[in-house]
Amino acid sequence: MGRTRMEERWWKGELAADTHQTLRTKELNLPLYKAHSPQIGMRRYFIDLLTILSNCCSLCPTAWHLAAFLLDLFMDHYSISVKQLYISAFACLLLASKFEEKEDKVPKLEHLNNLAYMCNVNVVLSKKNLLRMEMLLLENFSWNLCLPTPPHYIDYYLDVSIGENDLRDGWPTNSVTEVKTFMEKYAYYFLDFSVQGAQA
Repeated sequence: MGRTRMEERWWKGELAADTHQTLRTKELNLPLYKAHSPQIGMRRYFIDLLTILSNCCSLCPTAWHLAAFLLDLFMDHYSISVKQLYISAFACLLLASKFEEKEDKVPKLEHLNNLAYMCNVNVVLSKKNLLRMEMLLLENFSWNLCLPTPPHYIDYYLDVSIGENDLRDGWPTNSVTEVKTFMEKYAYYFLDFSVQGAQA
């Protein structure tokens, strides 16, 4: 997954602590994911599909993780046909990108259909079906898509993870920049990997 970051670096601003606290408060009220879907065996496939689609659309990690979380929650409550599951996955990606990205980054219908074809997804998306599914999803989540996921926090924590006076094995760090670069690399690796592990 690409590491395209959110353009607004909230974790660098003077309201960073307040924003972080607001996210933490919202996190305490997240809907519970139980992994009770009768289609849980298909979860990995659909998460992989969302990963590919997110990469092809150059979406930020917050949009990708939100799409995966929305799909998890939706699958927890519904048992639908595989075709409808595909449409719901695309709709989750659209909703997440509309919520997390700027308007010009939101994938267009034609692009999504081209990606579906490239991924051998035997579904042709129509505007009507996507809108219907988006409405069902929004109603299912009471129109609340402000659901913090790990990427919402990662840059905040990386920014404060190491300082000039930190020691390594009792000795000053040779290059704080180098350590931060490696820390960021591995943090994003585990962030990407963590989406796969939500299955019970």
